[in-house]
Amino acid sequence: MTVPTSTGNAAPDGTPVVTGMPETATLRSPVTAVPPRKTFWSQLAQAFAMFRNPKSVAGLIILGVFVLVAILAPWIAPYAPTQKDRDALRQPPSFEHWLGTTHMGEDVLSQIIYGTQGVIVVGFLSALIATVIAITVGVIAGYVRGWKSESLSALTNVFLVIPGIPLIIIIASQFENPPLIVIAAVLGLTGWAWGARVLRAQTMSLRNRDFIQAARANGEPLRRIITVEMLPNLMALIASSFVGTVTAAILGLTTLAFIGVIPVSNLNWGTILFWAQQNGAFPRLWWWYVPAGLCIAIIGVALSLINFGIDEYVNPRLRSAGERARAMKKKGLNVNDAVTAVRTAALPDENSPKTTTSTTTTQNSK
Repeated sequence: MTVPTSTGNAAPDGTPVVTGMPETATLRSPVTAVPPRKTFWSQLAQAFAMFRNPKSVAGLIILGVFVLVAILAPWIAPYAPTQKDRDALRQPPSFEHWLGTTHMGEDVLSQIIYGTQGVIVVGFLSALIATVIAITVGVIAGYVRGWKSESLSALTNVFLVIPGIPLIIIIASQFENPPLIVIAAVLGLTGWAWGARVLRAQTMSLRNRDFIQAARANGEPLRRIITVEMLPNLMALIASSFVGTVTAAILGLTTLAFIGVIPVSNLNWGTILFWAQQNGAFPRLWWWYVPAGLCIAIIGVALSLINFGIDEYVNPRLRSAGERARAMKKKGLNVNDAVTAVRTAALPDENSPKTTTSTTTTQNSK
């Protein structure tokens, strides 16, 4: 900053005359703290904030219960799944057999508990295989350009039209006793195309963002751009694709077991329904098939709640609508109807009995 100096001379009108060499003073600007660059783990933690939604939390709790049951099955099951009680054939629920018995005296509750293992293993293993393939194909196809992108897109379209269940039937017929790993691998190899297509579209949108262009200009390798810059921003879509694949794999497994493609030695909920249907349990012996059907429905609801929570986190309109609905519920207002809240406040003048009324109308937030 330049500071002028003045002498004692004055102009005819009395204003001082500025003369002499100016003095220069340096004024330092305050130093602003540069925010640290987000690390990969901080971005990853921020991406997993989608599971803080109440719907996702409820779904994760239900799914966690099934996972614990599958892990602790040998310790919490009252009987072995094939242990027979000849004195309790087709017995309804009792203190000895909480969910009744089958036509051979096998405990239904024990079969449900042990059957959870096959459902969880196949569901998560096939989803893991499908998600890895979807990330690899979808992200690379969305980032690169030219014939490479078109080739990967064409490969995705081919797998979209491959029928999964007939293919599994053909492959399972080649094995005398196909293991669950083979079934999970086939379900995963036929279920990755939808996730890859969604990830490709989102990656094509991300590749033109400023931070991706800056990383490319700095000479960052392709693997670092994808793993550090892109994947944290795709975690919501990846999680949604994973949950959807788990749901499809569980339904596929139980369907194949119910129609008899999977050998009866691979115990799962679909196998229980198969034996109940083969031995005329419908509709009289309800305790034989209802628990297995309820387990399939409950785990489907849990996975749907997780997916709904992810969708609400990803979509800003759904997120704002959900937050507004929860705020209205806390105030005791009806979410489904238009509500008019009337507040009455007294005027500042104590001598005046008049009051003012302010009306707030809350629109329907469906």
